[in-house]
Amino acid sequence: MFAVTATQTDPDNPLAGLTLGERPEPSTPDGWTTVTVRAAALNHHDLWTLKGVGIRQDRLPIVLGCDAAGVDEDGNKVIVHAVIGAGADETLDPKRSLLSELHDGTFAERVAVPRRNLVPKPAALTFEQAACLPTAWLTAYRMLFDKAGLQPGSTVLVQGAGGGVATALIALGRAGGYRVWATSRSADKRERALELGADQVFETGARLPERVDAVMETVGQATWDHSLKSLRPGGRVVVSGATSGAVPPADLNRVFFLQLSVVGSTMGTRDQLGRLAVFLEQTGVRPVIDRTLPLAEARDGFAALAEGDVFGKIVFTA
Repeated sequence: MFAVTATQTDPDNPLAGLTLGERPEPSTPDGWTTVTVRAAALNHHDLWTLKGVGIRQDRLPIVLGCDAAGVDEDGNKVIVHAVIGAGADETLDPKRSLLSELHDGTFAERVAVPRRNLVPKPAALTFEQAACLPTAWLTAYRMLFDKAGLQPGSTVLVQGAGGGVATALIALGRAGGYRVWATSRSADKRERALELGADQVFETGARLPERVDAVMETVGQATWDHSLKSLRPGGRVVVSGATSGAVPPADLNRVFFLQLSVVGSTMGTRDQLGRLAVFLEQTGVRPVIDRTLPLAEARDGFAALAEGDVFGKIVFTA
């Protein structure tokens, strides 16, 4: 079968290890099944794998991709939950992994997954839209509706409008009744954030009209100081990523004096993925897709993500 594979890692030239071509058909252990992939979404995780982050070299070559929507062996249209783990909250399983870490991922014509990882695809969502949900949109859903501890009407600041998680946060926050503010260095991305549902947009690091109830943080080091200074006393910053660096100054004096909370959030559960799909079906909210490419042109999508030339998700069709 045709697949997109990581065959080597290089932190300076990640695309050097990106290989497109034939791979063996997936095997299915007990409790697993095969999904014929119709669409798969690209994430920064895929780029980091090519850079050598979070992957053991003895796992290479490995098929990339965490997210997919397709058809299972019984002909059901499904969304693939990317977290392989046990327990009521598989994200807390210390042995958890994502597809493409220990097991071949979704950038292939077929992918093997545990049966429990399949979620019905609502008829209202296309395969391309559904493929955007398991990583970026599920991460945003958990941040907003689980970890943030907010009620509708609260003010939320989204740092770094433009990425997959950030665009999901804006759209979901708007639909959930929050007042959503967003930042970006790009005037074009700020304008598109307004079109997506943000109430106000600001340049990165700009002084806000008032302090917010919570900050959704995926950028990390470049925006951390601004995130803490933007919170009201007792406010909360929810962190699910650190694309610009993971070790900013903690500013502990501000944290304890203003009684701020810093909450980590990673992915989401299979049940949350199912509720997210229903939420989109009921509200009419749909993922922002920057571009759709055939799997054979995956290199172009990886290059665009590496250059930061995206707003929303890049989706591959098999």
